[in-house]
Amino acid sequence: MTALADVIAGLERVDDGWRGEVPDNWLQGRTAYGGFSSALALHAAQASDVDLPPLRSAQVSFIGPLSGAVTVRAQRLRRGRNAAFVQADVTSEAGLGLRATFVFMAAIPSAITHAEGTAPAFPPPGPDAEVWRGRPEVRFTQNFESLRRKDGTGPAEWQSWTRLASRDGLDPMVELIAIADALPPAAAKLLDRPVPLSSMTWLLNILTPRPQTTDGWWLVQAAADHARDGNSSQTMRIWNADGQPIAEQMQSVAIFA
Repeated sequence: MTALADVIAGLERVDDGWRGEVPDNWLQGRTAYGGFSSALALHAAQASDVDLPPLRSAQVSFIGPLSGAVTVRAQRLRRGRNAAFVQADVTSEAGLGLRATFVFMAAIPSAITHAEGTAPAFPPPGPDAEVWRGRPEVRFTQNFESLRRKDGTGPAEWQSWTRLASRDGLDPMVELIAIADALPPAAAKLLDRPVPLSSMTWLLNILTPRPQTTDGWWLVQAAADHARDGNSSQTMRIWNADGQPIAEQMQSVAIFA
């Protein structure tokens, strides 16, 4: 098993970006797990400029498969007084696989304080909890430990406490983006058999400039709002171990069933 931190540490700096490999244990079918390739893109974006403010938003398009040797390139789109926009592309022999736009923004004074989205009544795992460590046939899942809620959720909803099994040495934002896409598409819960699924677009808004939790645990929720004609739209949320809201997300998923 190759840890994400080791993959990032092993990236080779080249004139036009970074080059590395997608280990087999980070594959999801014939492509890299989306949180893994997004984490590589974020790392390149963070290294593309100096003194960037905290990450606050990511817009990711999963354009094609990524496996084997990959190149990650990042470029500044615009930088103002408070915000910086950075685009990052991940390519392989098959061509462009991922394109992301990251928004880094410093906190500014505001007269508004408003928050919704109370954490579900689902406590984090204790030290003796029996957690799930993935399935060999879905290779990337073995990089995570999780405890999924078994009742009290909607017909197309997942809730799971999730953490990276190996997270030492990771930037907190890179760790969070690697975790944020770990759940299966929520519409898969409506199916009675495994079918091919593919995330197409992903919007992630981070609600705090310094996300923190206890023992690496994050409560991740995904709920499909609409599924029809081979496409599903789902909303997703993340809370930390203290029940504080950390991120809100939306994803478009292709369902081949």
